[in-house]
Amino acid sequence: MKTSSSPYLTLLAAMVITTINGYAQTAQPDGKKYAQQPLVSHIYTADPSAHVFNGRIYIYPSHDVVTDKSNANGDHFDMRDYRVLSMDSIGGKVEDHGVALNLSDVPWAERQLWAPDAAYRNGKYYLYFPAKDKAGIFRIGVAVSKSPVGPFIAQPNSIKNSYSIDPCVFQEDSGESYMYFGGIWGGQLQQWEKGVFDQEENRKEVRTADQVAITAKVARLKPSMLEFSEEPKDVVLLDSLGKPLLTGDHEKRFFEGAWVFKHQNKYYFTYSTGNTHKISYAIGDSPYGPFTYKGVVLSPVQGWTTHHSIIHFKGSFYLFYHDTQLSGKSHLRNIKVAPLKILDNGSIETVHPFVP
Repeated sequence: MKTSSSPYLTLLAAMVITTINGYAQTAQPDGKKYAQQPLVSHIYTADPSAHVFNGRIYIYPSHDVVTDKSNANGDHFDMRDYRVLSMDSIGGKVEDHGVALNLSDVPWAERQLWAPDAAYRNGKYYLYFPAKDKAGIFRIGVAVSKSPVGPFIAQPNSIKNSYSIDPCVFQEDSGESYMYFGGIWGGQLQQWEKGVFDQEENRKEVRTADQVAITAKVARLKPSMLEFSEEPKDVVLLDSLGKPLLTGDHEKRFFEGAWVFKHQNKYYFTYSTGNTHKISYAIGDSPYGPFTYKGVVLSPVQGWTTHHSIIHFKGSFYLFYHDTQLSGKSHLRNIKVAPLKILDNGSIETVHPFVP
């Protein structure tokens, strides 16, 4: 989640509303149109975590709500429950399975159910989610169900040694599972710079432009899928020369929204660059990395935030993402899906959210 103002907000005021296929369509001032349409329009959805379970696509998004809150901490992203969507084919009917988990049913959490993820193991489905605890600190929790659509029952406490936001769980074919997490600015990752949470550290950037950038964390999960089996480690991101990405490299550095998948025995670490509004990717030989930056998965969408997932379904790759087509407001988003092409050399062909 992002919480800063940007030139995108200025653009919103100049955009023109038209109607296409029954949706409110916001056209860019230069006349560009959206390349994809929202998957659902009856609720606001964001941060789509898509998975294929039993041959069907299940989507675990954030559920945005209307609120008059707005500040640098991202309080206008005030999500209070999770819903599960599913579809049996790309372009097919999307089914809303209703509320899978409510904030009121999470004993340790106080507010802000941000971007979740899901996994399957041991005959059970696991929903991983961030929320602020009663001290206002983001932690990551887990809830369990026998069904991919829930209802999910939350564990009484957050995962020990978890913090920040945007959990993503990658699973090897062998069953080993790894959680990637973290987000700077409103995601609080920079407030853990000293190894403990600094409640007074309110700066967005705590490292200078020439210092190595704060990055995501990774930790292997225990077979129970409920705990880390190790201390979280840094996800090392390198440039083409093998040097760590720097804080000042806003075009490439990690901001939030990690998503990991494997292709041709390579590990793809994909993520949001934040204030440069790109989804980028880096490739490595291990789930721990290091990962070498390669390029852009998704160019900037309408809205401030950008968050995604990638699946392989019936022989093709697909990118799930969100924008603000339906509302024109940064905190009221809608999810979409686009074909994703990975070339024979392993590079990803950039997806553009607007028709040229």
